[in-house]
Amino acid sequence: MTASTAQVDNSLDAILVHLGDFGKYQIYVFSLVCAAMVMHSMVHIAYVFTAMDLNYRCQIPGCDPTDHPTYAAPWLSNAIPYTNDSPEKCSMYAPFRNETGLRNCTAVNFNRNKVKRCDSFVYQGLEKTIVTEYNLQCDNNLWKLTLVGTINNIGQFFGLIISGFLSDRYGRKVVLVWGMVICGICGCIRALMPTYEWFLLFEFLDAAFGSGSYICGFVLGVELVGPKKRVLTGTIISSCYAVGEIAVAVAAWTVKSWKPLIFISYLPALFTISYLWIIPESIRWHLSKGRIEEAKTTLRKLAKVNGKEISDKELEVLDSAVTDTTSGRLEKRENSALQALKSSILMIRLVACCFCWITCTFLFYGLTLNSVSLVAGNNYLDFILTSLVEVPAYFACNFVVEKYGRKKTLLFSYWLTGAACLAFIFIPTASRWGSLTIYLLGKFGATASFTILYVLTSEMFPTNLRHSFMGTCSTFGRIGSMISPQTPLLAQLWESLPLISFSAMSILAGLLTMIFPETLHKKLPDTVKEAEDIGNVIPMTTIETDRPSVDKQNVLEKY
Repeated sequence: MTASTAQVDNSLDAILVHLGDFGKYQIYVFSLVCAAMVMHSMVHIAYVFTAMDLNYRCQIPGCDPTDHPTYAAPWLSNAIPYTNDSPEKCSMYAPFRNETGLRNCTAVNFNRNKVKRCDSFVYQGLEKTIVTEYNLQCDNNLWKLTLVGTINNIGQFFGLIISGFLSDRYGRKVVLVWGMVICGICGCIRALMPTYEWFLLFEFLDAAFGSGSYICGFVLGVELVGPKKRVLTGTIISSCYAVGEIAVAVAAWTVKSWKPLIFISYLPALFTISYLWIIPESIRWHLSKGRIEEAKTTLRKLAKVNGKEISDKELEVLDSAVTDTTSGRLEKRENSALQALKSSILMIRLVACCFCWITCTFLFYGLTLNSVSLVAGNNYLDFILTSLVEVPAYFACNFVVEKYGRKKTLLFSYWLTGAACLAFIFIPTASRWGSLTIYLLGKFGATASFTILYVLTSEMFPTNLRHSFMGTCSTFGRIGSMISPQTPLLAQLWESLPLISFSAMSILAGLLTMIFPETLHKKLPDTVKEAEDIGNVIPMTTIETDRPSVDKQNVLEKY
């Protein structure tokens, strides 16, 4: 953070404290932002259920009635091979006679030494996903289902890059609102697509347009409150993502059909266009653009709603704080970048950090997506519980990292996830709640490690390069979210392979965290030399108001 930025932030923070850290106006705006974050989460995660695989088996001509066949027919084992007490999805025993001539479905009618594939199916339950819409049955089409999640994350990857520039140029509110609106339009159009390829195209587009909305909403919510409330508001906004996950799972459980689910998830996003008139633009964005009068107008409205008074003289401090200090800043940044590239300590730290980010996204999204298939039981309830466990993880991190430090808690979180994934493999499938409990522990650890890594990354690199290095780590982290939807394909090779991959990645990432410095109560490094020596810095006696671990200015871009 530059001196001028710190001056602006400190001046604005002083005004916000005077007007109320979290008064009526902040509560009003924050509630609307939270609603938008829930809607963002719903559209972001809906693909889990629209592209969810289903339970089905071959339809047996001459045995199954043409209308309303029963999935678990009493004669089924005579006509279809079984694997793990379940009928195979796409295989059936070849009948000895013409299928239409079957009089009954006893074992003598089928050649159990000859298996054939089928092209018509009977489904268990009433669920409808793109499996039925685009005929994506059987293992040879499973990659088309997993590709939906990967395309979604690729869309977010490109969208985040573009939305960052748009947000800096046109404002946080504009990107939040139009990102959600266009995302909602593309999502609804996707439900009407006649082919799988067109479906994928609009999956990419709605993810690309909506990806930057979370970041902008997070900034709008956090920047409007005083320093003492930023940790709380940041945690609540993060928890809104889990609320959205739960909401879309409840909707999917209720309608059990992918098209109505898309409309339920995406149509509310269209109403965020009203935010153009009912929520303010980021005050700090206005100040960064030199639009001081707009910032003052927002502060006057805030004071009026909160029942406070603020004079023009008190607001004049913003005029003196916003100064032009851009000359020489680029040259200073380039020199710092060259020093960092020559520093073996920072480069090793950066490489290790990138791997840890890849692991975090891989674990977080992988465990979320696989909860509808890896955990035996009700897919919707399992997903809800897996999402719900994120909330205590977010709140726990705020206390644990300040008591035990970033490094130890990050290592523990990784290893908790690795141990849980490994233990899950050995728990009997009959132990429904035992296996679910272990799985939830793994998701708790993955959520905690993601949150802690954000804090640690923001604190161990020099000021002039902090944002760039975090952006580099976040960009590499998207690799994990892109490949996580593909983990169900590993189960085709070995059922336990997805969990083993989760466990191996988390254990390795835990080992790499040992090379990171402990940043608890350490001064934020301003230079490359300070960043290299951060482990030896004298503990701070006072907490800086601009410390990222306190105010969470660094947005949770994982969403």
